[in-house]
Parts: sequence; structure tokens; C-alpha cells
Amino acid sequence: MIAAVESYLAVRRAVGFTLSNTEYLLRSFADFATDRQQTHVRTATAIEWASQAGSVAQRHTRYETVCRFAQYLRVEDSQHESPPANHFGYRKTRRVPHIYSRDEINGLILSATRLPSSDSLLPKTYAALISLLAATGLRISEALHLLVSDITPDGLLIRKTKFQKTRLVPLHDTAVAGIGQYLVHRQGGHRGGDHVFVSDQGRPLVYWKVHSVFRTLLKSAGVNLSGGRRPRIHELRHTFAVRALEASPVGRQRIGQHMLALATYLGHVNINATYWYLETTPELLRDIAVVAENFVQGGRP
Repeated sequence: MIAAVESYLAVRRAVGFTLSNTEYLLRSFADFATDRQQTHVRTATAIEWASQAGSVAQRHTRYETVCRFAQYLRVEDSQHESPPANHFGYRKTRRVPHIYSRDEINGLILSATRLPSSDSLLPKTYAALISLLAATGLRISEALHLLVSDITPDGLLIRKTKFQKTRLVPLHDTAVAGIGQYLVHRQGGHRGGDHVFVSDQGRPLVYWKVHSVFRTLLKSAGVNLSGGRRPRIHELRHTFAVRALEASPVGRQRIGQHMLALATYLGHVNINATYWYLETTPELLRDIAVVAENFVQGGRP
């Protein structure tokens, strides 16, 4: 079973998948099956192993991982069973994202400039980080992994992140000026290094720390709970996608081209992933109402 896992991982990694969690799960399943002296995938064993997880979502993930593994193995060996899909009846639900207002974003940036610091770098780092996330819709991981060498005259070079894609993210002139000012200040304190966003000590920012600081900034800026939940830093990406849609040109064909450009800019492999980020806003509903009214009155949509 372990040899089969190695083969499966090698094939999928050859086409660009990372599969770190998949490797962990499949090795665990292989050990579980081996303890039962099984050399082939068995549906009952997959269910028993997956059932050890604490939540339905985790059980579903474990089970579906084995299902994909079994499909691969059955191509050459039909003795492997093919577990039926969605045995645990899990259905993914989408948390309604918080769409930040312009005032809320400005408040977060202002609060960042007031962070306590051993010198003036940390406040500027977080102000620059939040500004960049709001202006580009980057994933927080992409921003934290940015290197100084990734800042080019044509934009930011985002290297092999989610889905193993590398893309170029053009920047507005104001974003170029903002990140340039931050780098000048950072380098003026003799804190170089390869990463763009660094702490007072010049070390790269880490996600858990950024997450903690962001929660502090939410309170300082007076950004209230949304649907009973605290807004997340990742929802700056949702906000960027929604505001980009609000700025879409008129006309069905032009809107389609705009959406394709947005999906490419965000680094999505297909348009469906971009739809996941969109949320209705009063501005969008007003635009829809105007188009609908024109259509009913015989005008062009």
C-alpha cells in the first residue's frame, strides 16, 4: 500500500500538485490498512479510517482523498474497491464574507500607523501590507512571501502559489508609490533581507502574528462583527473582487471580458473560483435594478 501511495503522489506532483496534506492522509490510511493486513483499498476500511476524524468536514476530506486514490489504482488493478462518493453526506457551506467599506479600510490603515513599536518600522509595515491587500486582492500568503526582487517595473511577480501558478499583478501608480516609500523607509533602517514585509527586527512576517495583529486593528478601527463573526483579513480579497465587479464596464460582452481579466488577476484557474468571491452590495443591486428596468422598458441590457 505504501508503494502505491508513493506512485500516486509522484504522478500528481509531476503535473504540479503539492499534495502535502494528501500525503499525510494517505500514509495514515496505508498504515491503517496494513495493520489489517490489507494490500488493496476496501470501502469498509476507508469508512472506518475516515470516521476517526472529529468533524463531518474532516471525515469527508479523509474519505474523498481515499476515493481519488482508489480511482487511480483501479486503472491497473481492479481488485481495489471504488468507494462511493460523499458517504458522509457533507455539503460545504459558504460563510458570508464581510465586504469592507472604504472608511473601514482607511480606519484599519490608520490604526496600523498607531501600532506600538520599538521604532517606526512595524506601523509602516502593517499599513503598507493592508494597503497592498486592499489595492490588489492578493492572498495574505502571497503578500507575506513577496521578495524585493519580485517587484518589477511591470508589477508584482507572484511565484507559484496556490494551484502552482505564477502570475504578474500590475499595480496602480499609487500602489507603486506606496510600496516604494515603505521600502525606502525599511532600507533606511539597515533592515534589508529578501522579504518585502518584515518585523522591527528585520525578520519576515509570519501569518499567525499577522492574524493576531489584524484582530487588534479591527478593534482599534471599530470594525464591528459581521453576521456575528469577526471579519477576516482574507475578506480584503473578497472586497477587492466585489469592488472590481462594481467598476465593470457596461455591456454583456465587456462584462464577460472584465470578469475574465479579474479571474486572471486574482490567480484563479477558472471563473467559478472568482464567483466564490463575489457578494451582493447595494451598489451592485442598484446597477442590476437599472439594467432590469431598462430591459422591461424595451431598452438594451
